[in-house]
Amino acid sequence: MDLMLKIGIIGCGKIADAHMELIQRIPGCEIVGVCDQEELMAKQCYERFRSKGYFTDPKELLEIGKPDVVHITTPAESHFDLGKLCMEAGASTYIEKPFTMNCQEAETLVNIALKNGRKLTVGHNVQFSHVTRRMRALIQEGYLGGRPVHMESIYGYDLGDRSYAAALLGDKNHWVRKLPGMLAQNIISHGISKIAEFMDGNNPKVIAHGSTSSFLRSLGENDIKDEIRSIIVGDDGTTAYFTFTSQMRPLLHQFCIYGPKNSLISDEDHQILIRMKGLKYKSYIDHFIPPFVYAGQYAGNATHNMKKFLKRDFHMSSGMRHLIESFYQSVRNEAPLPISYKEILVTARIMDGIFEQIRQS
Repeated sequence: MDLMLKIGIIGCGKIADAHMELIQRIPGCEIVGVCDQEELMAKQCYERFRSKGYFTDPKELLEIGKPDVVHITTPAESHFDLGKLCMEAGASTYIEKPFTMNCQEAETLVNIALKNGRKLTVGHNVQFSHVTRRMRALIQEGYLGGRPVHMESIYGYDLGDRSYAAALLGDKNHWVRKLPGMLAQNIISHGISKIAEFMDGNNPKVIAHGSTSSFLRSLGENDIKDEIRSIIVGDDGTTAYFTFTSQMRPLLHQFCIYGPKNSLISDEDHQILIRMKGLKYKSYIDHFIPPFVYAGQYAGNATHNMKKFLKRDFHMSSGMRHLIESFYQSVRNEAPLPISYKEILVTARIMDGIFEQIRQS
């Protein structure tokens, strides 16, 4: 492989702009081509980001541009076919979430990557935010005191006011409705992947219930489930709760992981990490010392975030940049993948289990 990593982009919508802005900041990379079935979209993207060419046919991008890595930033129903095409043409592939329509497609893509000696990842950039990386480091250092006992992941989604929600959901032919999990499938993999990373085994059991909120029903929407509650059980008995909600306030993006010795809470919205020690103080002291300890931790998080801000490393896309850079390192230097194939597949299996059950709710 050449020293310069050649990058291709398939899908020139809004999310592609975020990818290309970050790619241009990574040394040793060049965008050799962008592709969209709408020629105007491809041409505008080509002109804005000064790529070497633009295409309306992915095969032409692969044949002419010969990219080492392709970013697929199209709607989910095209991810499988495009991922297969790219890897069989010799390109490692970054696929935006949701990874595929179902677990069977995810398994097939992973097998194609392994067969062709290519690398594959998914756009779970939330897994690489500052707070999540800090949490992961503590877990790897053994802070929990052993394997997780239980996890809780809450992922909120803001439908906005009535006019915005009505416009968003008014199109009965919208591509989101074609997904097995509809609106939820386009969103919840961020919250599910946090559980999948630490869930032991490959085939977790899932119990799920989904409902349409009274807010959506008041707009005449009865098909989309925007309130989901799930219980997930790993092969070793580790349990997890997953909540997807559009109505709970505040709208949290929070992950809690409980170990046999200590536990951790990460707050994605405010980039706060809280350590919860299993230590108990005697008598009334237990009511006084912990509040001071937690107050100190919140102050420490504020200081940490301010330092990142002053270093210009606190932008919303920092997680995506870290994921892209880590993936490129894996492609270039045979470094470990930033997201394991096991995590990708367990995430897909949990989502399949949720959507199968909520369709019956």
